[in-house]
Amino acid sequence: MKNALEGNRWLLWLGLQRQTVDARERARDVLGAMLGLWVAGALTWWGWGATSPWLAATMGASAVLLFAVPSSPLAQPWPVMVGNVMSALVGVAVFRWLGPTPAAAALAAGLALALMFPLRCVHPPGGAVAITAVLGQAAVHDLGFGFALVPVAVNSALLLVVALAWRRLTRPAPVHAPVVHGSRHSTADPAPQDRVGLTTADLDAALRDFNQLVDIDRDALETLLRQAQMQAWQRRFGSVRCADIMSRDIVSVEFATPLEEAWALLHRHRIRALPVVDRARRVIGVVTLVDFLKQARLDPQDHRSLGQRIRHLLAPTPGDYSDKAEVVGQIMSSPVQTANEQESVVELVPRLSDQGLHHVPVVDGERRLSGMVTQSDLVAALYRSQSAGHQV
Repeated sequence: MKNALEGNRWLLWLGLQRQTVDARERARDVLGAMLGLWVAGALTWWGWGATSPWLAATMGASAVLLFAVPSSPLAQPWPVMVGNVMSALVGVAVFRWLGPTPAAAALAAGLALALMFPLRCVHPPGGAVAITAVLGQAAVHDLGFGFALVPVAVNSALLLVVALAWRRLTRPAPVHAPVVHGSRHSTADPAPQDRVGLTTADLDAALRDFNQLVDIDRDALETLLRQAQMQAWQRRFGSVRCADIMSRDIVSVEFATPLEEAWALLHRHRIRALPVVDRARRVIGVVTLVDFLKQARLDPQDHRSLGQRIRHLLAPTPGDYSDKAEVVGQIMSSPVQTANEQESVVELVPRLSDQGLHHVPVVDGERRLSGMVTQSDLVAALYRSQSAGHQV
């Protein structure tokens, strides 16, 4: 065991960390980098000719960041453009002052990095751009400060455009949305996820104490840490499934259910929501007390009391035409988030807390309604799991 631990320390010291990127993502990164460099080089060649420096060698490093580490703060539009162009200007200025010497190359890279910090454009390839401006061939030196425009600025802009387009076209939508802070109720209270556990203030304090550049965007780091927390919860409470805690005797309505009938069901059963299903009992929406209230308040010119508006809404209109909603399908919320019977209840936590949902319909393998999980069900399940864990 000791030898294994020592071996792991050596691997970490060498930088041989475990890869977490699958083969498909690696192929996408490689193809994207090749495409970006080809477009940047080809268009610059076509626009300025093969006799000019049409592709800066440092663009290879920028391509690695843009395509393989897209969430890095070093690979965002501002650092790529400003970091590369500013470094080229610094390199040309130092070359004109000191000539192509080792000291000039070191000074150019150092000054470029010194300016990257206050300009918030740290981009590692910029250091190579500055050195290239000092130690490059005669074709680079002949361009003077124009080197910052062609090829550096043009290459950077083209590479950036291809990278952004490639991300949008080929990368799937993130499974976990970024964490949204702030109260949904427009009050001074922090969001539920900011009241206990990891908070943004904790993250900011940790980054200040770390006192080094971190090669991941702050928001992405927060999302990653919260996902790790969710994995820990999953490991501890993952055996509890939606089917274990859901209500099974569900009162539901259909699209054509009259509003008066749906309203009566809500009050008779003392519930706040009714799933709306089609004839195959597949969930197509949900109707809540809030939906009724919103519908009753639609007309700002209606000066009747809320109770009178509700009664008017519920009263069926005689005849074939009505200028108000008559059935559930006209006021329901759709589409509606659902959960699968075999889904872990831990996966419902963000939906029932951060997203503010009060109830989630549960469906079976054929997407037919089989139950309902509410915030109360979830709290009770987690409490019982926590108590069972302490007893063990």
